[in-house]
Amino acid sequence: MERLANRIVLMTGWKRALLAFGAGAAAVLGQAPLHAFVVCFLSFPILVWMIDGAIARPSRSWIAMAWPAFATGWLFGFGYFVAGLWWVGNALFVDAEEFIWLWPFAVTLIPALLAVFYGLAAVLARILWSDGLGRIAALAFGFGVAEWLRSFVLTGFPWNAVGYAAMPVPILMQPAAVLGVFGMNALAVFAFSLPAAMAQGARRAGLAAAMLVVLVAADAGYGYWRLADASEPEAGAPLVRIVQPAIDQSEKWDRAKRNEIFDMLIALTEKPGPTGGTPDIVIWPETSVPFLLTEAPQAVAAIAAALAPGQVLLAGAARLGEVDRADGMPTYYNSILALDSDGVIFDAADKKHLVPFGEYLPLRPLLERIGLKAIAAAADRGYSPAERRRALSLPGGVVVLPSVCYEAIFPYEAEAEGEPATVMVNVTNDAWYGDTPGPYQHAHQARIRAVENGLPMLRAANNGVSAIYDALGRQSAALGYGPQGAVEARLPQALAPTWYARQGLFTFWGLIAALALAAFIGRYEELRHTFRH
Repeated sequence: MERLANRIVLMTGWKRALLAFGAGAAAVLGQAPLHAFVVCFLSFPILVWMIDGAIARPSRSWIAMAWPAFATGWLFGFGYFVAGLWWVGNALFVDAEEFIWLWPFAVTLIPALLAVFYGLAAVLARILWSDGLGRIAALAFGFGVAEWLRSFVLTGFPWNAVGYAAMPVPILMQPAAVLGVFGMNALAVFAFSLPAAMAQGARRAGLAAAMLVVLVAADAGYGYWRLADASEPEAGAPLVRIVQPAIDQSEKWDRAKRNEIFDMLIALTEKPGPTGGTPDIVIWPETSVPFLLTEAPQAVAAIAAALAPGQVLLAGAARLGEVDRADGMPTYYNSILALDSDGVIFDAADKKHLVPFGEYLPLRPLLERIGLKAIAAAADRGYSPAERRRALSLPGGVVVLPSVCYEAIFPYEAEAEGEPATVMVNVTNDAWYGDTPGPYQHAHQARIRAVENGLPMLRAANNGVSAIYDALGRQSAALGYGPQGAVEARLPQALAPTWYARQGLFTFWGLIAALALAAFIGRYEELRHTFRH
């Protein structure tokens, strides 16, 4: 291994660039749907050895000094995000005549921008770099900070954060209840990078191996302890049905298909389920009906007729708001509507965190001049964001924390005004991306939100992964990409608020401080040894 490390450290030119890109691309295999996290134990040591060799010539310019490390981290990130997000371009094929010209930009520009964060991670790490275990802590520190920044800078896009690779199954997900995904990002990079220290002599190799064993054992041990005390849903808990209509995205807004689509949703709502009981809560996915439900009284009456007394429907639907005073145009919201068996829309929650270029167009007046528009907008002006996120109160004391589409990938979106939530509901439409890794990655990230907050997650997808996860991330029922149908199960119990839900990023910043201190000590010891000799 020492020989391999030396070869990588000394690598230059296109071979070095290709290896950095390839190592990043391989690391994505640790994400859903493959969950081959073992590959990360090779990819991240390669990154460590490449940063070992990212030494700049003496210069008065900070940019010149930082450039070798930044370029290494950026190339790693570019490979990671190209391999992990290529499926985003599939959305442009839905309306190919209008949007296909954007495909090369979507599959390269987005990864190029996101890779900047990994370039920054490498620079932060290089500042505290040393030749021992301290550099492993430095890299974990750099990635921890960079992944946190990626969650909110320029509205944020923390897709496929490294920590998800370390949580493929429920037993390994449980530390997220303490650390959240931000803390898991830093710990995952630390663990994945430890094999790099095994190429530096028997003493360091033994220490690195021991640390890796302790980390994995603590992770799995805590997960085993937490799952051993898990309870099953109560027999009298509300019965939940999640409808997956699997409508082809090219047909979803076809006016000739609107009645057929609506009738399908009604049929899947009324269809006898596997339990033989009548669902208390039925959930339709994001923008489930191809029209404005609030402006279609006949459709609302049909829903009322389909619901048994006491049943509640949560329907993802576009909602018409008030006219904008600034330009006199109507506003539209991507919403979740709550309807009862009397045909009353008794509550609604609007999406707050919209998708740039998907649901709205940033710098709209400027970009419209060159022919751009939002891809998934309800109208030419796009959707409007909600001013605040609010919980939905349902009969029987069920309080829903709603999220629409990719809101579920943001850990800090898991809060809302109103009573404390007892369940999380995520409605989405992953049919945009076809049968690619995208829908499975999306579902996995939503699943971790359940563990972080100690709340069950009910996920309704037009197509993708519709599932019921309990507060420990265990799957009660699910439909993968493709099938048209419904899943049904008793509503899992909410747990007491987790440490992460109560303390937020407190533990994450404590971990980051500890990693920075360990890296600083390693750097200090190296400098002291250098000056002595």
